[in-house]
Amino acid sequence: MDGAFDDEAEPAVTISEYLDEVEERELEADLVLGGDEGKECTFNKGYMKRQAIFSCLTCTPDGNAGVCTACSLSCHDGHQIVELWTKRNFRCDCGNSKFGEFYCKIFPSKDVENAGNSYNHNFKGSYCTCGRPYPDPDAEEQVEMIQCCLCEDWFHEEHLGLESSTEIPKDEEGEPMYDEFICKACSEVCFFLKLYPEDIWAAGKQTDPTIQKDKAVLEDMPSTRRTENPICDTSYNSPKIDEVQATVDSESTSLGKSLSQGENTSGGIVPNQCPKSTDLHDNCLLGVNIVDASPVLSNKAMFLSKNWRDALCKCKNCLEFYNQKRIAFLLDKEDSIAEYEQMAKKRREEKLQQQEGAELSFFSKLGHVEKVEILKGIEDMKDGLRAFLESADSSKPITAADVHQFFDEIKNKRRRVQ
Repeated sequence: MDGAFDDEAEPAVTISEYLDEVEERELEADLVLGGDEGKECTFNKGYMKRQAIFSCLTCTPDGNAGVCTACSLSCHDGHQIVELWTKRNFRCDCGNSKFGEFYCKIFPSKDVENAGNSYNHNFKGSYCTCGRPYPDPDAEEQVEMIQCCLCEDWFHEEHLGLESSTEIPKDEEGEPMYDEFICKACSEVCFFLKLYPEDIWAAGKQTDPTIQKDKAVLEDMPSTRRTENPICDTSYNSPKIDEVQATVDSESTSLGKSLSQGENTSGGIVPNQCPKSTDLHDNCLLGVNIVDASPVLSNKAMFLSKNWRDALCKCKNCLEFYNQKRIAFLLDKEDSIAEYEQMAKKRREEKLQQQEGAELSFFSKLGHVEKVEILKGIEDMKDGLRAFLESADSSKPITAADVHQFFDEIKNKRRRVQ
């Protein structure tokens, strides 16, 4: 009969392992919630750059509304909730016209509708191009998904439209080597990223062979916001730009009145002059007006390296393009998930420091007798725990019942002393 009940035995963990697990879970929650303790509705904060959002399918089965952390806890407790992680430029919908006669318990005086909010099939609990839920009840094993930094949908790796999973930049242990990901559909609007140096791509795997630049030109390309010799200077002829321009119909590739065009020795068209601007960049880092020039490139998922956003050009024309395509948020440092999590970690550290300070302040305000009693109680706990562990059978695990018995004995001892 030995081992007959082994499967029912509680898993054994050390105190250190348990505390580490609690700390890890608390950190994960803080990273998702951004340090939001869920005490106040975020509606009054307007369209927040990024916050944790939830969809209540009990109240809005069409998946056309989202609520903040506080409302998900206070107003929708016990409802069918879809956790959406974070969404950008979103304002809490709880209790507005989409919820019928249901009113927000925390802040009922909301606008009829938040016209600036965007919704996708995630709000219905569906993800990826396959439209499956997560967790997927029909899947034998739950596979992690990755989020597009533009549309914010989540995708399974096998549904990225790649020829092989080896195209996803990973290290030898299978950990991702990219910082952000752009899905196949969103890559169409981001064609201009192919004009940047290879160092914006994770592990250098995402360059397009049809518009490859030679090594000499690559070394001359700037990876920062400014350069001593702008790449749009007339002395600079980029093979990449030549080939991109060659793919565009001549009637739709005019670079505007502010650009004069010239031909290089290979017959391609390159800009000879960049538009004058008083914006962040006087000269375009790309040397091409991406507003007018829309090269036809094959759509493919993109994997970007850390700080790739810092390399984006901010000349007048590029800013116009970002606004037209509604991707100007890429220039906002606080938009990225990495920055959001960094801010969450900072808030968590500040919170822990405040708690520690509050405990020290409380202790310092106690009288001498109270302080002695607390210190004596801590010593009794340490002595009792040491005796408990020494008397325990080392060949058997410590069960929950053993721990409860230990604390009951501490309480009884405390009563006898009193």
